[in-house]
This record gives sequence, structure tokens and C-alpha cells, in this order.
Amino acid sequence: MIRTAIAFALLAASTIAAAQSPAPQLSMDHRMLLRCSAAFALVAHGQETGDAAALRYPDMSQRGREFFVRGSAQVMEEAGLDRTQIEAALSAEARDISENGTIEEIMPVCLNLLPAE
Repeated sequence: MIRTAIAFALLAASTIAAAQSPAPQLSMDHRMLLRCSAAFALVAHGQETGDAAALRYPDMSQRGREFFVRGSAQVMEEAGLDRTQIEAALSAEARDISENGTIEEIMPVCLNLLPAE
């Protein structure tokens, strides 16, 4: 879907852009927003592709996307990040979740952050 493609376009920041941006100093709240945003995007992608593990979670196409957009905007504003820096931070979180296989540990906490339907 186009919505998830947009989210993943943000997560797919190039390594060149990431290397050019200094690592921002983020609060724990900011890191949590970014980590959950990345987790929701990964699950949404898995749900679109029919991944059985991702399908165990609630549909992320609307609420997860909304969290991703609002959370990213909040972190950008509060931490003074530009688009390249937020893309790099989201990409780093998604990469960490994927490489360490921590989605199952993260999702229960992140799901509690979603507003009620």
C-alpha cells in the first residue's frame, strides 16, 4: 500500500545521509517514540506481505501509521532534528529491531502507546 510505502521510504534513509548527519542527542521519550514508530512500520510491512508473525498484531495500517507520523514530527520539533536526521534515527531503530529480532519484546509496550480506536 502507498501509506506503508511512505513510512518505509522514511525508514530507508541512505547510509550516505545517515553518515552525513551527526547523531542527535535524544531523550528516552524520543527514543521510545522512534523505536515504536519503527516497530509499527516493520509490523505494517509484514502485515502487507502476509507475514504470519506480523499478522498476530492489530492492524497497523491506520493507527500505527498515525503514531509514526505524529511521533516523528514530535521528535523532529522537540529535538530540533531535520528530515535527514529523523530518517537516519528511524532507520537506525528499524535496523536494530530487525538485526536483534526484538520485535516481539517491543510490540507489547508500543501497543500500549497507541491511542484507543
